[in-house]
Amino acid sequence: PIKSSAASDVYKRQAGSCGSPAEERNSKVIMTLYLFCLATKGIFLLLVYGLRKLVQRGEIEMPSEKTLSAKKERVAQLVEMLKNSAAGVLVDYKGITVEEDTKLRKELREAGVSYFVEKNTILRFALKEAGLDGITNVLEGTTAIAISNDDQTAPARILGKFAEDCKDEKFFLKAGYIGEDVYDEAGVKALSKIPSRETLLAQLVGSLQGPIQKLAATLQAVVDKDNEAA
Repeated sequence: PIKSSAASDVYKRQAGSCGSPAEERNSKVIMTLYLFCLATKGIFLLLVYGLRKLVQRGEIEMPSEKTLSAKKERVAQLVEMLKNSAAGVLVDYKGITVEEDTKLRKELREAGVSYFVEKNTILRFALKEAGLDGITNVLEGTTAIAISNDDQTAPARILGKFAEDCKDEKFFLKAGYIGEDVYDEAGVKALSKIPSRETLLAQLVGSLQGPIQKLAATLQAVVDKDNEAA
């Protein structure tokens, strides 16, 4: 690096060679930029030196090859889970209590839904590799994900009900997906209103019972009439 005295000499030589005020102003601008570059370089070298000292003292831990390998392995696991799943929902859980969290996990587990907290950086890589990069824009703050391999509405239904009970004050729906289709918060809320498969089947059976009973009564009446005629 050039010493300050040398820089001053350069400036004096340039200033002495200037004839017009415009040339003198240009010379000053060039010299200012030159000194700024020297100062910036000095700050950068200082930062590098300080960082190296912190690493040497163990106050900052640089990612090791083992750590990076573990992260890659975790991303690969999540990609497989996402690709094999039927649906999933991302939520912000930061305001719930331990008791509420335990109750929610129990309900999800009983419904066959996997629920876990994951780092946003890991999730972002996994979602992109799984073809679900359309919902990576919500990966801010605390994030948990619920994944179902069978029931397409279970994650949205259970988490949507929980968020509704919390009055959207401490537990928030972020986004979700079914297959390759992604949904924003409003879309997940709409999905949460769809009844479970068991409920739909029960409703179907209930709607068929009336006509079937009526048909059975009609057939029985015909049989009884034939018997009387005989």
